[in-house]
Amino acid sequence: MPTTLPEAWRDWLAAETSQDYWRELHAFLDKELTAGKTIYPPRPRWYAALEAVAPAEVKVVILGQDPYHGPGQAHGLSFSVPAGVALPPSLRNIFKEISQEFGKAPQSGDLSNWAKQGVLLLNSVLTVEAGRAGSHQKRGWERFTNALIARLALEREGVVFMLWGAYAEAKATLIDPARHLVLRSPHPSPLSAHRGFFGNGHFAAANAYLAEHGVEPIDWTGV
Repeated sequence: MPTTLPEAWRDWLAAETSQDYWRELHAFLDKELTAGKTIYPPRPRWYAALEAVAPAEVKVVILGQDPYHGPGQAHGLSFSVPAGVALPPSLRNIFKEISQEFGKAPQSGDLSNWAKQGVLLLNSVLTVEAGRAGSHQKRGWERFTNALIARLALEREGVVFMLWGAYAEAKATLIDPARHLVLRSPHPSPLSAHRGFFGNGHFAAANAYLAEHGVEPIDWTGV
């Protein structure tokens, strides 16, 4: 088996990891690696988003779709890239929106500081083959992350879910809006950001909601 789930999430998700689809998913991943294929993020980072934030610490969920499939970009946190790596277009637009809301934005594309504050940067699919966007879709990751979102929404209250684009917005059916704040808008991709991502006010709205519920807001502008 590859790197196992962090202990804090293991009991929560035991009903998923005991099922056949989970074993089949990892058998597929092992076969791909044995065949010499490059998978992003690197194997030790497959569960980086969950390692960074325990279930009880999650304040905000930002849902992505697939990891970046270019070399040196994906490191297990949705939309994030390691420090020193050029900002991908969607992340550049996320920072533009933050700058509009707060007057400044992070200087580094490494969003680990957000994760340390309780932001779960979760991709729906946790791996991808190098150079082949979407190559690991429909292998079982979506079933796993859907179960994770549903369990988080059931067990916790007052979490902010940021759902950008139609793919992420479809996950809203897993979340009770009476118990959580569900923020929706077009995706920050250059293809859609100008159709409503810019000006959505999501980061300020998240902080206002957290403050109203007695929770420390997120410093979105730091690195």
